[in-house]
Amino acid sequence: MLLRGGDVHSPADPFATAMVVERGHVAWVGSEGAADAFASGVDEVIDLEGALVTPAFTDAHVHTTSTGLALTGLDLSGARTLGDALARVRAHVTAHPAGRVVLGHGWDATRWPEQRPPSRAELDEAAAGRPVYLPRIDVHSAAVTTALLDLVPGVTAMAGYHPEGPLTGAAHHAVRAAAHGAVAPAQRAEAQRAALRHAASLGIGTVHECGGPDISDEEDFTGLLKLAAEQPGPRVFGYWAQQVADEKDARRIRELGAVGAAGDLFVDGSLGSHTACLREPYADAPHTGTAHLDAGQIAAHVTACTEAGLQAGFHAIGDAALTAVVDGIRTAAEKVGLARVRAARHRVEHAEMLTPETVAAFAELGLTASVQPAFDAAWGGEEGMYAQRLGAGRAATLNPYAALLRAGVPLAFGSDSPVTPLDPWGTVRAAAFHRTLEHRVSVRAGFTAHTRGGWRAVGRDDAGTLVPGAPADYAVWRTDELVVQAPDDRVARWSTDPRSGTPGLPDLSPGADLPVCLGTVVLGQTVYVRPNE
Repeated sequence: MLLRGGDVHSPADPFATAMVVERGHVAWVGSEGAADAFASGVDEVIDLEGALVTPAFTDAHVHTTSTGLALTGLDLSGARTLGDALARVRAHVTAHPAGRVVLGHGWDATRWPEQRPPSRAELDEAAAGRPVYLPRIDVHSAAVTTALLDLVPGVTAMAGYHPEGPLTGAAHHAVRAAAHGAVAPAQRAEAQRAALRHAASLGIGTVHECGGPDISDEEDFTGLLKLAAEQPGPRVFGYWAQQVADEKDARRIRELGAVGAAGDLFVDGSLGSHTACLREPYADAPHTGTAHLDAGQIAAHVTACTEAGLQAGFHAIGDAALTAVVDGIRTAAEKVGLARVRAARHRVEHAEMLTPETVAAFAELGLTASVQPAFDAAWGGEEGMYAQRLGAGRAATLNPYAALLRAGVPLAFGSDSPVTPLDPWGTVRAAAFHRTLEHRVSVRAGFTAHTRGGWRAVGRDDAGTLVPGAPADYAVWRTDELVVQAPDDRVARWSTDPRSGTPGLPDLSPGADLPVCLGTVVLGQTVYVRPNE
């Protein structure tokens, strides 16, 4: 197949307008004139009509089933008030048959004038006695009805149980398991298909599924991997967040089809739910959050994974949690050798509350930072949730992407969907226009983190770019003029000079229209075509 007559974003030729795909891989990229030599020898010629071709995006942190359930179920992310949220629950319960647990997502009380979640009594009334599970937007706490609690014997004695407020910790995990366990296999598979279809429509060719016993179950995880392998769509790399003590545990991780014992292996919780583990107390709560793993447990997991040749990783957000991560991995490196730890490319999800010391440790230990710039767009700034939880001073230190890049730490961008939506260009925009100026990175750096960065995070250096020999994973976009955007205007001006050989990307300035995906291709196979195109 020859694609010609557009712009092809490729480091092999910064001014490429054409590309040849053969047997699922990129065979050639180059100029329009050179494309004439291929036109007669291909099976199909596609006129791009000025469209942009880029590598397909990789979303490095997704909860696929939950994303699909949010797309097809009760979405509270648009609720403007507590009353609005309760009204949406009432309407959903009325419109859907009894006998099924109601699953919702996306409420955020920090955005409501009431500044509080629904009480259990309010939710019971709105749900008319139905079992209802409504995780907060960060998915680290949940409002539930009494009818759902009745399905979980002993929940009132579990850590994190609250008589009226949202559940956290073990109590939350127990009710989540009960709620998701009530989802029929057919409903779960349809949710997974919906999520993958939506990803493909946004130019996403690969997702990293972050599963685990505290998040989903093995049937959900293996079912997703099987579904993704059998039908056209984005490919799925799966991570299973379970501690590994020996080779037997590592073998079990591989038997599930996972590429690593990583993802949401919780060292702490989240800032929104007051469960991220901090060195100093929250600004709006008299405690420091929750620690799930200490440095010794982290060291044991990383040691066992490294010795088994398995990638390890953790969920860590607070500064105390991130310190525990680097201390534990450094201890593992002292036991098995720094070179082996670095070669394993262990990863840390979210990594929000970094200090200069932990940034340097990430670089030293070869850790990948799997991060979500949309978190800053949603909750950063002087008036945002981060400032409410931490105070403006500490909030301004969060998500220091520029410092990570300067230190040489590999970045892989993702959404943590359904926490924030699948939105790759919006994610790159959020990094390039970070609410804290000194943390901003260039659009080019953000784009690389959302394409090649995700591949590097699974140990692949041969993908995520459109160069000969790479997998033909690409997306076609309708967009306006291509530009070079960087926080430093001197860099931007040099990069637009033809001598720099820097290919342009869409203008992602706040307020500018984002590119529209016309089609997505994975390994040479079309998985999405925009209707009427």
